[in-house]
Amino acid sequence: MKKLLKLFLFSYLSTFCLFSSAQNSTIGYPLKPIKIVVPFGPGGIADLTARVVGQKLSVKLGQSVVIENRPSAGGIVAGEMVAKSEPDGYTLLLMSNGTAVSSAIFQKLPFDPVKDFEPISTLGYFDIGFFVNQSSPYKTLPEFIAATKAHPGKMNLASINIGSTQHLSTELFKNLGGLDIQVVPFNGTPAVVTALRGGQVDGALEILGPMVPQVKSNAVRLLAVSSRKRSAFFPETPTIEQSGIKEYAASSWNAIAAPAKTPEKIITSLNQAINEVVKDPEVKAKLDEIYVESQGSTPKELKNLLENDIKRWSMVIDKAHIPKQ
Repeated sequence: MKKLLKLFLFSYLSTFCLFSSAQNSTIGYPLKPIKIVVPFGPGGIADLTARVVGQKLSVKLGQSVVIENRPSAGGIVAGEMVAKSEPDGYTLLLMSNGTAVSSAIFQKLPFDPVKDFEPISTLGYFDIGFFVNQSSPYKTLPEFIAATKAHPGKMNLASINIGSTQHLSTELFKNLGGLDIQVVPFNGTPAVVTALRGGQVDGALEILGPMVPQVKSNAVRLLAVSSRKRSAFFPETPTIEQSGIKEYAASSWNAIAAPAKTPEKIITSLNQAINEVVKDPEVKAKLDEIYVESQGSTPKELKNLLENDIKRWSMVIDKAHIPKQ
């Protein structure tokens, strides 16, 4: 009798464990490491954001989150790699406003940024700032705008390479402000800083983070930020829209997306986990160090953000007569 009872209990427990294992394979995602493919090199804002979030996400999900850098022009290599990956939630893309720019500026991509990905959540936003030399006579952006209108074609703005977010943000500033001002492209942020500090240009639009040391050392002056609301890091600084350029908004952002046809339950699971992670005080503090304001979203909000940015940058590219690549 005891042997029969033991056999029954063993059979019951085995069946229960098999049922639990089958259930976990259905709802217990993830069951193996997750890879986030970053379309930029190590050390940049996108890479650092992915690593900060990925580290905490691995703890929450109970699986390793591996960052794989695949830099290339327009993020094409990373985008194509993820778009063609198995839609099982184990290969994800670090999406950004750069994804929207690529969609607008390239004649043809090997993937569709909207149709070939399932948006999951934003990770954070980081501002572009409007800077002048510390010795510049312009103490506010309205003063700079007034001088530009008083001297059409005589003033200039520095930006990095043509087609970059900074460059398109500068063209948007010029277009919405109705300004006759020269846009001078440089091959990187260090060259922009050198030109600005040396008085070779009148102003510059550049990502806030790399410029903060210049602001703190009183080498350059921050006149405005590009987002719709004031920066959490410089709350006293007005936005470009508040300074007179109506409807101006050009924040940079990072987000996570999966290949199209990834099951909804996996998207929901990742969305919930990411939104919890970006609210974590430790994550927020680490992102604050690189001047990224952590903020999650719903998949629908991320999709709307991407689509609106594609429309915005397509309009800027057309009006600025920037040749498509």
